[in-house]
Amino acid sequence: MDPAVLRDDMVDSLEHESKGCVHSERVSVAMRAVPRHAFVADERGAYADRPFEHLGTRVLAPSTVGRLLEALDAREGDSVLVVGAGVGYTAAVLAEIAGERNVHAVDIARRLVVDARTNLADAGYDGVLVDRRNGADGLPEYAPYDRILLEAAAVRPPSALVDQLADDGRLVMPHGAGEQTLVAVESGEVADRLGGVAFQPMLVEGEQAETVERNRTRREDREFARRQAEGRTGWEQDWIDWDD
Repeated sequence: MDPAVLRDDMVDSLEHESKGCVHSERVSVAMRAVPRHAFVADERGAYADRPFEHLGTRVLAPSTVGRLLEALDAREGDSVLVVGAGVGYTAAVLAEIAGERNVHAVDIARRLVVDARTNLADAGYDGVLVDRRNGADGLPEYAPYDRILLEAAAVRPPSALVDQLADDGRLVMPHGAGEQTLVAVESGEVADRLGGVAFQPMLVEGEQAETVERNRTRREDREFARRQAEGRTGWEQDWIDWDD
């Protein structure tokens, strides 16, 4: 089937009252324009409303992307930073809204940065800048940003990201640890609470999938648990014949 038809069907379902994830013309038009199959290997599955796992990260379902973008409320010409570039799809949709030269993205995982750059170029958005950074540090070289989207959960808005917002800027992020809420931060304070979400926690340097975990205690606990599980319990020992 023609991918354009699949895209229209996908966005139609996101606009339907049963989901109600997309309600603005800007987000609707942008999601209809971006070839999602350029970012997700399975062409038909790319337009299904479900997440994917890729290189240790979750590729967000289209309904989640729509919800984030509606909360972000980016406009044409806005300077935008995406923290957690992933495969690059969200950045591509924002490029349709704000202009690709206005969109920047960072990710802590080097392989994802390479993938995002390749996917964006293949889809026609090579003007989007993608860099490998610790997400909590943002990308200060191009600040201030009118909009910042954090695609990972944190217990508080990262101070560096708040500092990189323009005076009237808006930061959208999943807020919390166990129970998470999608929030919009303005002027350093939570301005809107937009319902529950479930995102992976924001990683810090050394926690990404392709590196050795730097938290020694956590590594040791896991190693001790493995050794204990594999060790003999006593019942597995050779029986002793006490009559000998």
